[in-house]
Amino acid sequence: MTLRIGLVGCGNISDIYLINAPRFPAIRFVACADLKPEAAERQAAKYGLETATVEALLARDDIDIILNLTIPAAHAEVSLAALESGKHVYTEKPLASSLGDGIAVVESANRRGLRVGGAPDTVLGASIQAARQMVDAGTIGRPVLGTAAVLSHGMEHWHPDPTFFFKPGGGPVFDMGPYYLTALVNLLGPVASVQATGQMAFETRTVTTPHSPIKGQEITVEVLTSVQALLSFEGGAEITFLASWDVWRHGLRPLEIHGTEGSMRVPDPNWFGGEIELAIGQGDWQTRGTAERTFGAANWPEAEPRFANYRGLGLAEMAAAIEAGRPHRANGDVALHVLAVLSAIVEAATTRRSITIEQRCERPEPLDETAAAALAPSSAA
Repeated sequence: MTLRIGLVGCGNISDIYLINAPRFPAIRFVACADLKPEAAERQAAKYGLETATVEALLARDDIDIILNLTIPAAHAEVSLAALESGKHVYTEKPLASSLGDGIAVVESANRRGLRVGGAPDTVLGASIQAARQMVDAGTIGRPVLGTAAVLSHGMEHWHPDPTFFFKPGGGPVFDMGPYYLTALVNLLGPVASVQATGQMAFETRTVTTPHSPIKGQEITVEVLTSVQALLSFEGGAEITFLASWDVWRHGLRPLEIHGTEGSMRVPDPNWFGGEIELAIGQGDWQTRGTAERTFGAANWPEAEPRFANYRGLGLAEMAAAIEAGRPHRANGDVALHVLAVLSAIVEAATTRRSITIEQRCERPEPLDETAAAALAPSSAA
């Protein structure tokens, strides 16, 4: 059975979900809504959907899941309203802009017997799943330490309205951190405690995005824009996490994990594919591609594909899990745990003390090739 999706939030990220939707038999988009009616009308015309107000969309009987693509500050409000209307929710990252709101969302779903899913679903892609298979097989031995780094000079150079990136619920930790933290949780299990330091390099940011309606305007920065954190995992590994929008150029790998038997480099968790590098003992780095795996082939941008971008996979996997009566992988417990870690990083960086993570999660089941192919049989081609 195909579950019917109602989209709330027709901004920049909505296109890739709507473009990819036909790949996944488990879902079908029905209607969309946005606080800006023209945004909803644009996407509806482009993708053959109906439009509605947010309230009307939530009240419809022909929608099973709400896909929440609003700005982070609105994630909890929209998700709670959807749950109260009896609908499952899948939300863009982060789960909420505060830990308290995230807890409220998960508790509301649990009370009602509904599902909460949360991005990123890139962890279900070829590269993270292949890396996990190697970790689980003991290829690098027991993971001991590593680094995760997401470094750039911000969002004001490309996004049409980057204001929300520099407000509470934004910043490099809350915006990009979920990709790295969710990948690490899938690879290594839950985080036990966090230490961190942080700073804000610029008090304002000037929008330079070409054709932006607010080009030239200054944004007041309200969040930390550079953070260095030490993540201690329950399994014993310790990972240094660097997140900054104050870096012009660097040479750090996205993810590097070192174990008792070898080392592993994992590609950018913002995408679904890429090459994994392995070095066993003192041997040289050996490259292992993932393009032949389901959700590993480059498909984005459409004109000249260079990246594997299958956003919507987590939503489709959740829909299939609902129908099968089994747990889904990009689930609310993982999203809440990651939110707790993100919140702890900011708190630790502000207070300069170690924070214990109370909201734990179970490591999700791996998505093997058989299960992946069943979700989108044509995606490996």
